Amino acid sequence: MKIATWSGPRNLSTAMMYAFGNRPDFAIWDEPFYAPYLAATGADHPMRTAILAAHETDAIVVADQIIGTIPAQKPHFYMKHMPHHMVDGFPLDWAGDCINIHLIRHPARVIASYAAKRDTITMDDVGFAAQTTLYEKLGGLIIDSSDIRKNPEEMLKKLCNTIGLHFDPAMLSWPSGRRKADGIWAKYWYNAVHQSTGFAAAEGPLPDVTEHAELLTKCLPHYEKMKAVAM
Repeated sequence: MKIATWSGPRNLSTAMMYAFGNRPDFAIWDEPFYAPYLAATGADHPMRTAILAAHETDAIVVADQIIGTIPAQKPHFYMKHMPHHMVDGFPLDWAGDCINIHLIRHPARVIASYAAKRDTITMDDVGFAAQTTLYEKLGGLIIDSSDIRKNPEEMLKKLCNTIGLHFDPAMLSWPSGRRKADGIWAKYWYNAVHQSTGFAAAEGPLPDVTEHAELLTKCLPHYEKMKAVAM
């Protein structure tokens, strides 16, 4: 089984990767198309030079590796992807052989979390429009990260049952610290999840993102469209 999970940044995506990676039957891959995206777009992201030096930058090579043998002779493969990394012209046919899962989160929470890491935020950075477009192409399952945080065991059992995978309690907790599979960007983005040993508690009230009101207004319709058909 190959799983492609799609989400924007600050979306519980790394915790989900750690949950599946804590199973003995899964190999994991952290944002395979991030370096190709940076190389193709010239986007000025934190650690850009280091990312391009440390990771494969050819999208075709990355796609071929996904199609190939699962690493470490594992029976299953979990890949953490971001929709906005899939630049026009990048191969996407490989996703047809994957179970596609779309992880969503209320844009106010995404914007607040992203703003804590970067001074400027664009629609492309948070990926909501790219996510709805990709969902329309690929279909798949939608799950809201807030539902996972409310009851991780219930939602992960439901997800596993839906995709025909047995649930493993190992998904509910993991050792703190880095993973060998982390992208080099982990040292900038993953501080909180590296301190975690499981999913964080249920989220509180929505944060005030008045400063980014225009961006929130643009993102909300995309989130609400996907939320309406989420698990």
